Amino acid sequence: MNQIDTLYTRIAQKHLRIDTLETRKSDSLDFHDVAVWSLRDALEAAFKAGAEFGMNVSRPSEREIARGN
Repeated sequence: MNQIDTLYTRIAQKHLRIDTLETRKSDSLDFHDVAVWSLRDALEAAFKAGAEFGMNVSRPSEREIARGN
């Protein structure tokens, strides 16, 4: 499982009470009733994780942009 899948799974477990995001080919295991406030919390957690990731990504300097790198 890669880093992003692990993050998705942790968010699903914490906010949606879903054990796994793997397809298990069973309606009772693959479909879940979720409260809207839980869904909102999960979306907020995903947004914050994306924003944090974006802040940690190195950005090119103005010189590198000018050179076309």
